[in-house]
Amino acid sequence: MTTELRRLRNYINGEFRDAADGRTIEVVNPATGDAYATSPLSGAADVDAAMEAAAAAFPAWRDSTPSERQRVLLKIADAFEERAEDLIAAESENTGKPIALTRSEEIPPMVDQIRFFAGAARLLEGRSAGEYMEGMTSIVRREPVGVCAQVAPWNYPMMMAVWKFAPALAAGNTVVLKPSDTTPASTVLIAEIIGSIAPKGVFNVVCGDRDTGRAMVEHKVPAMASITGSVRAGMQVAESAAKDVKRVHLELGGKAPVVVFEDADLAKAVEDISVAGFFNAGQDCTAATRVLVHESIHDEFVTALAKAAADTKTGMPDDEDVLYGPLNNANQLAQVSGFIERLPAHAKVEAGGARVGDKGFFYAPTVVSGLRQDDEIIQNEVFGPVITVQSFTDEAEALSHANGVDFALASSVWTKDHARAMRMSKNLDFGCVWINTHIPLVAEMPHGGFKKSGYGKDLSAYGFEDYTRIKHVMTSLDG
Repeated sequence: MTTELRRLRNYINGEFRDAADGRTIEVVNPATGDAYATSPLSGAADVDAAMEAAAAAFPAWRDSTPSERQRVLLKIADAFEERAEDLIAAESENTGKPIALTRSEEIPPMVDQIRFFAGAARLLEGRSAGEYMEGMTSIVRREPVGVCAQVAPWNYPMMMAVWKFAPALAAGNTVVLKPSDTTPASTVLIAEIIGSIAPKGVFNVVCGDRDTGRAMVEHKVPAMASITGSVRAGMQVAESAAKDVKRVHLELGGKAPVVVFEDADLAKAVEDISVAGFFNAGQDCTAATRVLVHESIHDEFVTALAKAAADTKTGMPDDEDVLYGPLNNANQLAQVSGFIERLPAHAKVEAGGARVGDKGFFYAPTVVSGLRQDDEIIQNEVFGPVITVQSFTDEAEALSHANGVDFALASSVWTKDHARAMRMSKNLDFGCVWINTHIPLVAEMPHGGFKKSGYGKDLSAYGFEDYTRIKHVMTSLDG
């Protein structure tokens, strides 16, 4: 007996539509490995229609007052709360994430972030007016950039959609958003929610694959392209956008160092690091997956972390005892497995290191020790539930190893020595440094990296400003 697949559709100019040429992709539930829906495989005609709708809606949305945009965003936040269980169900089917954790760890911050940007809509700051030339007064205007082409990833489909549309809409831009081809369901539901509140054309969703995303970035209409994804995808977006000098906002990969000194609270460090490393199956650019431990406590730390991994459970979304669900797709399972299969002879798998079950894309909580700085698994992003452990002899070596990768998104330092924590936070070349914690984020503080982790900020007033442009206006006092 064949189960009929649910049909997801694009959302363009206030209505749901199939792809113009009728092409679709099957969408798979990673917890089961079975297809549950079809999604449009959008082409140039669909991208054209979405961009035209966003461009047509832009003048009125741009000219709306900040308070009007704020009211729309606040209504969207309220609707997210009211539709929370629907969003959770869609996201869990999208990703296989635990239902209970999605309810407690994703819905509240998403709603809070939308409300934060609703407030930011009314705080378009510029330098105060003044006379910098005799007889002339200068003012600075902050304006929206225009239509924004946005591409969201599959690790946090709902939350990353919020990080993109909320600041863009608050600043007066219109949006064409593409979810990952493996996780479109919750984004299509978000379109339904926003569509019942915002004017038509202000928010549009186009589903598809990499070619769809490429067509969006290369399109002549958008003034800005924003992507959260791999380094390779970010480089391609930057190259494409350069052809017509689009503004680009990139949040790419990470390889967060977690530096544990000999005076750290070992029990707390192990507990927090294991959660921050394995949460969401390690599919997080800020995940605590590259641990550097002082040699004097290295063996004790590894033993404790291996036990924490053995005590960590992965499983189906409705199991309230699991910390994380499956990897997102078969390709990701193969990637994570490949890193473990290619480990050098000097590495030791202390826990895990294998697929769990034969249905879905589950992988065991894994700890690997005995690694060297130039090993593949140290230098490249695994994006799975794998924590590596290296030892260091002193602060200088810790800093050298921590900074010795191409990524620069997030990091953490574990010590009771305040001066050491301040030195490390100054010298760690990462966009975020946590001290005696790892992974908390708040709407008021910026999130973004350096080097191959990209540029631009999400969240905070800085993230809001990324979706604006600055104009100088000078007037003669002579009239």
